[in-house]
Amino acid sequence: MLTIGLTGGIGSGKSSVAEMFKDEGAYVIDFDYLARVVVEPDSPAWKDIVDYFGQEILSSDKTLNRSKLAEIVFSDAQSRMVLEGFTHPRIFEKSDTLLKDIKKKDPKAIIIVDIPLLFELSLKQKFDKVILVYISRDLQIERAIQRGVLTKEEIEKRLNAQINIEKKKLLSDYIINNEGSLRNTRDQVRKVTHELKKLVSIQPPRPKELPDGQRSGKINID
Repeated sequence: MLTIGLTGGIGSGKSSVAEMFKDEGAYVIDFDYLARVVVEPDSPAWKDIVDYFGQEILSSDKTLNRSKLAEIVFSDAQSRMVLEGFTHPRIFEKSDTLLKDIKKKDPKAIIIVDIPLLFELSLKQKFDKVILVYISRDLQIERAIQRGVLTKEEIEKRLNAQINIEKKKLLSDYIINNEGSLRNTRDQVRKVTHELKKLVSIQPPRPKELPDGQRSGKINID
């Protein structure tokens, strides 16, 4: 089994690229989706968030008002750390469960784990390989504005809270350049998938568990 981290910035088209990998036969675990699941109304994370930030960050249907919450956490690093402390452990728990289930079903699986803040959370070492969906910062801003959800100021504030996309290129094993056509992007996805299939076919067996339950060698999510 290969666990592959997939990351990219705002407006990069990362989710679309994840779907392309799925079309090529890979499994996909979407951290954005899991992040929504763990904060559903009355869930433990939801209660922690409301207790800390107050009722004013709720919408009329009791769901989190993401715009209000984002305005707070992207303006204050401490608030962002608190929010991540409430949500990230629960997201990782669900992700670990999914990984174990897939491994049991398909030991030769290629699993794409879609994580927006992979490098910011220092998670590179958790994966066999990391793929970056790349577009320039200027194009990130342009595409994000076209969505009509965030203002340019809000977009830049979020980008400034993240590692620069050019630095992420240097930290990645594969780069999918998503500045061109969909066909071009899909061709790149197929090429990377081909490389990953070769890797998983020659992957040695996992080491046996040591007496203390730890594993020797590289640390993996599963």
